[in-house]
Amino acid sequence: MELVTQHSAPRLTRSPLDAAGDAQPPLPVWDLSDLYAAPDDPRLKADLDRVEAEARAFEAAHAGKLATLTGDALAAAIAEYERMEEVLGRAISYAQLIFSGDAQDAANGRFYQSMQERITTISSRMIFFTLELNRLEDAALEGKLAGSAALARWQPWLRDLRVFRPHQLSDEAEKLLHEKEVTGRSAWNRLFDETVATMKVAVAGEEQTVSAALNKLSDRDRAVRAAAAEGVSAAFGDRVRLFSLITNTLAKDKEIVDGWRRYPRPGSSRNRANMVEDEVVDALVTAVRDSYPRLSHRYYAMKAKWLGLEKLQHWDRNAPLPDEDDALIPWDAATERVLTSYAAFSPDLAAIGRRFFDKPWIDAALRPGKASGAFAHPTVPSAHPYLLLNYHGRARDVMTLAHELGHGVHQVLAAEQGYLMSSTPLTLAETASVFGEMLTFRAVLDAEQDPKRRRLMLAGKVEDMLNTVVRQIAFYRFETLLHEERRKGELSHERIGEIWMQIQTESLGPAFEFTPDYSVYWAYIPHFIHSPFYVYAYAFGDCLVNALYGVYHEGTVPNFQAKYLDMLRAGGTLRHQELLAPFGLDASDPSFWMKGLDVISGFIDELASDGG
Repeated sequence: MELVTQHSAPRLTRSPLDAAGDAQPPLPVWDLSDLYAAPDDPRLKADLDRVEAEARAFEAAHAGKLATLTGDALAAAIAEYERMEEVLGRAISYAQLIFSGDAQDAANGRFYQSMQERITTISSRMIFFTLELNRLEDAALEGKLAGSAALARWQPWLRDLRVFRPHQLSDEAEKLLHEKEVTGRSAWNRLFDETVATMKVAVAGEEQTVSAALNKLSDRDRAVRAAAAEGVSAAFGDRVRLFSLITNTLAKDKEIVDGWRRYPRPGSSRNRANMVEDEVVDALVTAVRDSYPRLSHRYYAMKAKWLGLEKLQHWDRNAPLPDEDDALIPWDAATERVLTSYAAFSPDLAAIGRRFFDKPWIDAALRPGKASGAFAHPTVPSAHPYLLLNYHGRARDVMTLAHELGHGVHQVLAAEQGYLMSSTPLTLAETASVFGEMLTFRAVLDAEQDPKRRRLMLAGKVEDMLNTVVRQIAFYRFETLLHEERRKGELSHERIGEIWMQIQTESLGPAFEFTPDYSVYWAYIPHFIHSPFYVYAYAFGDCLVNALYGVYHEGTVPNFQAKYLDMLRAGGTLRHQELLAPFGLDASDPSFWMKGLDVISGFIDELASDGG
């Protein structure tokens, strides 16, 4: 049975932007055939069969023998390992994108699961390699590196691999955890995704997808927002016991693994993966929490006044401001706006970005079963990234496009480092995306001459920054408290809701009057399920970009654009200290975060001086 048909040109779907007629072109849908033609593509089976045989031979040739290899021989083994990993990466990327495109189709779910199981079986033959590399003594590895230029190329990858050396288990335990992943955390992830994808939300008597209902929380009509909020609360409330089970199970699973690996606290494993110290993250979180009163509390008090409300409800948080232009922005206009902004900064950056529009690398269409939100998937260096968006035609959707395109451009440039070293820690992965947003915002703001419209645009940017910084740190705090309390026993959905409400009240401030139905809104956040403690990376990236853009705007760093592109090209080969050094910035300096937060505060000051 053919599961999904892929076409050689992008499939297009009707958009709400052209519901009244044919004035607007339909939205693009990606073509995944650059990876594989279809789930039953003979090339996919051939690739996996070949790599399975190669993995067996690789294990037989190298297991237990790495210490005896010369530096050049070890370099050759790493190159072989990378080549096999990239084939597996291509296959699982294809399966993930198929599933993200339509999780309602049961065939897509089965295909994704079967690919995970097959790839786990194959990679189990290769897991010895990194484990054995980490068992090499430092002196022995340094000797091999010193004597081999070929091995020295892999030094950044070896450096990052050895960060996990103190947390590595026995080969048998590591292999067991690896093989059980498909029936453990990955299976719970799939259950969450399929549940959300098939959910229907009743909004004023009309059934909506979760994505469409959440989009209505920014509708101009307060009654529509309230109805959407009621529908989302009811839909997730009806399933809250399931979402509580998923959350409790994954938190306990993480606690068990963290305990075996001797991580000091729930977020430590994520920080190691991000190549950032626990103390640096603590400094960021403290700086943001200390700034709640001058940022979110102050801004939302102003917003309540602008909306003529004594108190804001949770469905007012993203409400348009009075006089805000809510005209829908056609896809072509959004494309031009983003690419023009990129080009004004760097023609080279824009040229890479344009590839995503000239080729079918973007899926922006709205349809049932499609993953909500947005992401950029790097796939593998031998192919190219793909972007997924749900484009509703709002100004925020344009910023989302600018954000995801930044990821995509970054992934294209970093691909030069190869499969093993192109991946960037999450804290730095958000740099290019948030910088792309800032470029687009600044270009649009500078071109606007009407003072009232400029003020509205500035307010919109402040809201986006609060969503990126304050909201994400609040999410991080929620995760931290939840995982810490889970260690004492399973949490009821009521208790999870209490933690959520506590954190939201703390972060958003006294301008809000939270109704009880808001207590289930933690359940729709996919990052809590897929990537625990991921969320602070957004705040890290936003504050970093504020400081980075300030350096660019001041013009104090010669050849800024070239240095910026070099930073993106570095992929995972450099740490944040090395990447920021050419710009005179240091994220380990506690005052660094305040620089980024001062930018947001300054925008709020400007709004207040205009009559806020």
